[in-house]
Amino acid sequence: MATKKKTAPLGAKPVYKSSASLLPWFGIALVIVLLDQVTKLTVERSFAYGETLPITGFFNLIKVYNPGAAFSFLGDAGGWQRYFFTGIAVVAVGFMLYLMKKHSSQRLFCFALALIMGGAIGNVIDRLAYGHVIDFLDFYWKGVGHFPAFNIADIGISIGAVLFIMDELRRVNKS
Repeated sequence: MATKKKTAPLGAKPVYKSSASLLPWFGIALVIVLLDQVTKLTVERSFAYGETLPITGFFNLIKVYNPGAAFSFLGDAGGWQRYFFTGIAVVAVGFMLYLMKKHSSQRLFCFALALIMGGAIGNVIDRLAYGHVIDFLDFYWKGVGHFPAFNIADIGISIGAVLFIMDELRRVNKS
């Protein structure tokens, strides 16, 4: 018995439905958020502000606060940046959810977005709960200086951004 293929009415846009689930991507984002929050809470409870624990000749644990964005951008802006960066992150997470739904079968793309989304949510939690982001990973090179301190959320965002670029370059090279 032959099955009839359904066609869209004239002038209607075709509807694309993805059979891929977003659940794995939500799971990855949740893992980033949980790791981020557990490590920040541990540092918050274990260190005084500015306290440093040397680990190696190029790495310390340190407790610092960042009221701004990456590299303390707008960190001394007076407080409005807390809401500004929170708003940007909320809009970005919404857009990432849309992209993940639309392209849910593209694994590397969605993996990258899940890492970025988890990191963004982790830092938003800090901004809403404390008014600043807790940073604690301090890498440095003697004689050169310290890289700005960061956290697990920042690692998720950074790795996600690199994977996103790699995915886009791969896509461009295919066409």
